[in-house]
Amino acid sequence: MSSHASSSAGTSPCSSTSTSPSYSSTSFTTQTSTPPRTTRPLSFLPSPVLDHASAGLVAGCIATLFTHPLDLLRTRFQVSSTPIRGGSGRAIWSALVDTKRRDGWTGLYRGLGPNVVGNITGWGLYFMWYELLKRRIAKRDPASVHVTPNGGHEIRLSPGGYLLASAEASACTAVMTNPLWVVRVRIFASRPGDPHDYGSLHRGVYEIARTEGIRGLYKGGTFALIGISNSALQFMAYEQLKHIGFEWKRRRHERQGRPWREGQEKLSNIEYIIMSATSKLTALSITYPHQVIRARLQSHNPLYPNIPTIIRLTYKQSGMRGFYRGLATNMIRVLPATCITFVVYENVAWALRRWGREGGVVWRHEEDGEG
Repeated sequence: MSSHASSSAGTSPCSSTSTSPSYSSTSFTTQTSTPPRTTRPLSFLPSPVLDHASAGLVAGCIATLFTHPLDLLRTRFQVSSTPIRGGSGRAIWSALVDTKRRDGWTGLYRGLGPNVVGNITGWGLYFMWYELLKRRIAKRDPASVHVTPNGGHEIRLSPGGYLLASAEASACTAVMTNPLWVVRVRIFASRPGDPHDYGSLHRGVYEIARTEGIRGLYKGGTFALIGISNSALQFMAYEQLKHIGFEWKRRRHERQGRPWREGQEKLSNIEYIIMSATSKLTALSITYPHQVIRARLQSHNPLYPNIPTIIRLTYKQSGMRGFYRGLATNMIRVLPATCITFVVYENVAWALRRWGREGGVVWRHEEDGEG
């Protein structure tokens, strides 16, 4: 979400049976004549929504640990006005080598703490809101509830429904996590000993609030809300690709005479990688310029006091290419991060649901609950 965020790239980051339009954990069983009330599927935590949030936390943490150096470089490229010489690959490699030589390995992992906290918070909150909003949209749209062959009900939103749920979840997450991203950008853009070398997340939040007030912590927040289109487009595409993937798998099972376990199937990791990368590339190519403008606004550089000035100077210095600074670095960073996030998320969410069915900390939920 990059910013990320990402970021998703999450990035967001639903297992094959969790966020799939046709085979998700948002499905629930039909009411029978014996029990007076229906129940939702078992979950490992007190609510299926918490299963998804926990899977997002784990996925965000693992993806950040693997891709942090590239995230650092991407932010520095975005806030810099120095022209990039040579190809993008050479610029990325030179920046990695220079950082390692000047600051050592600690330099490549500068700001890791705020980045991990920001990503796990962002992905956890995002998937929590996303699942809650999907359920609310389904309650208001009876056409999105479909009866399965085994008599169950499953939520299958329209592309517009997924777009709306993702956009609203992104907006909620952006508002709640913006202070974390402001601190992260300033730590990334500074050198040891600089005034904005806050050293830690809590000190950065305190110093910005003390010197700039609450408005400083929400610098770039309005523009971050514009960037929700990235996540909205990404998740809409991802959900549709997953629906296609599950349909193909179900038909293969039918041709082979194999039973189809409704709500218990998952796709392969390769399929999740292809789907997450395709959806992220599509969204990123459309919405990337806003990330450059947002990063420069949050960098506390006096050259970039407001959005109109940033747009004017960026175009004057580099033309349209200036709005795509760091794009190659971002793609190199965000695609692995997105693929790692979604593969980990899908597998963790599926495992939590399976553990809930098999025992452990098992909870049942009434159909009319919030979930």
